[in-house]
This record gives sequence, C-alpha cells and structure tokens, in this order.
Amino acid sequence: MFEDHVGLDKGKNPQPLLIKNLGRRIPYNPLLGSTKLLRASVLFGSLLYKFQARTNVHFLHIRKTGGSAIKEALKNIYETPAGYTLWLHRHKTKLSHIPPGDKVVIFIRDPIDRFVSGFYSRKRQGRPKYYNPWNSIEELAFKLFDTPNELAKSLSSKDKERRTFAFKAMRGIRHVNTYIKDWVISKDYLLARQEDILFIGCQEYLVNDFEILKKLLGIPPKVTKLPEDPIKSHKSPLNVDKHLSPEAVKNLLEWYRGDYEIYRTLLNIRARILRNMGEKVKACEKLKRWKKIAQKA
Repeated sequence: MFEDHVGLDKGKNPQPLLIKNLGRRIPYNPLLGSTKLLRASVLFGSLLYKFQARTNVHFLHIRKTGGSAIKEALKNIYETPAGYTLWLHRHKTKLSHIPPGDKVVIFIRDPIDRFVSGFYSRKRQGRPKYYNPWNSIEELAFKLFDTPNELAKSLSSKDKERRTFAFKAMRGIRHVNTYIKDWVISKDYLLARQEDILFIGCQEYLVNDFEILKKLLGIPPKVTKLPEDPIKSHKSPLNVDKHLSPEAVKNLLEWYRGDYEIYRTLLNIRARILRNMGEKVKACEKLKRWKKIAQKA
C-alpha cells in the first residue's frame, strides 16, 4: 500500500528524481504500526518540500464526500503557481498525520446523506469504479436490508433480533461505519488545528467549491475541472431509493449525533474561510430539515 503524492507541474522547477519518487510513493505497511509509519512518511515527505520554500497542501479524503472526483481532477497537478505542493491522500490519512504548519483541504457532507451514499456504494460492492467484495456482515445485511431506510428504521425495531443485527450492520458496513471525526479526531483537536485548514468544501456544492479551491490554490480556471464521467467521479446512480421515514431519520440523528457536532464546527470554519476570501457562504447544513422530519415519528 502506498501514500499518493500527486506530482508537480513538470514544466517548471523540475525536482531531482529521488525527491520526486519519495514524494510520489511513500510506502507504509499496515501490519507494522501503520499509524506511526504513516505519520512519519508524511512528515518526511513534507520536510523535503519545505526545504524548497514550498507550502504543502494535503487533501484529506473523507469517505463519500466527493473526494474521488477531486483527486481525479487534481491528479496531474503537482505544484501550483501560488507556491503550493499538493498531496492527495488515501482514506487512511487523518488530520493527526499531517505535520502542524502544513495546510489541509477537506470536503465534507451531511452525515445522514453520507450514510445513504455509503449504504448504496457498499451494496454495489464499490462498482463500477472499484470492486471490493462484501465482508460477512455486509453479505447478511444486504440480504436483510434492501434500502438505507430499512436499515435505519430497524435500529428501533421491536423485534430484538432484527434490532440487534441492525446495530451490527451499522458497525460492519464499510463507509456506514465511519464518521467525520475519524479524520479530524475530535472537536477540540479540530479547533486546535483550524489555522492549518486552508479550505473546507461541501459535497452539496462540489462544482462551485472546487472552483473556489482552484482560485485559492492559484490554478487557472481552464487547467482542470471535475470529471463528468460518473465512473471516474465514483457517483452513486440516480435511480436508487433515498427516502428516509421520520423514524429512520430520528434513529440516524441519534446515531450520528457526535458527528453532527463536528460537522457544524467544520461548517463554521468553512464560513470564516469563505468570508475572508470574499466569497458567498452557501448553507450546506440540513440538520434543521432532518429534525423537522424526525418530529413526525
């Protein structure tokens, strides 16, 4: 397994081959203390570019937030005219792995919407872009729960066996069993590192926020754009049942309660960044809407 470092604008300031290769492919072994090795590998690569008076910008890939599309669009950009060196990380990299002083870009998404997207992604086993077979819990879960609504409702089922397995499924289905806090650690840690956060985008405004990010990085508008191909961008099909009943929403609000606190903190940091840039702050938050639906349960 390797950490991906997307390479520089190769026409300018060519790097020695050794440094390029170290930055592009830093190996780590998950069987040998992956957290410590990952943090050390990122730190080592970061220092190489700091010596060249460049600012490292790390893209943290939170699952089901549009990260595949962002990385596809930026995969051939290494250095930007604004003096940034870009690192496009895999899911394993967290904010705590990034050296203090380096800059970070994060895209986020409403936790309940993340749940729905993650459910269907794993139901498809990641296809068509990937193929990651079900684990044993997923195989049983998708036989029992055909839609995300069925799973979420079952968290409060009167049938003890169904309720117990619903809890097991929420903890066993990949994507569904992750939280935004897995990447930013905690609200307190996030606030302590907020000066390192260069930009926070919303999946709900992916195209618009990507253009703002390009402006911030100094990437000319016509140099790159988000992929329109749904396979390259790893988009969910449009013809899936995303309906959530009031009972399902109520259960999910409770399940992701801690994540909503962190999500709102991220939105506040995002709003400050956008205001400082002179950009319009668009509301991403759906919490009020979800609470109104849940009241009908």
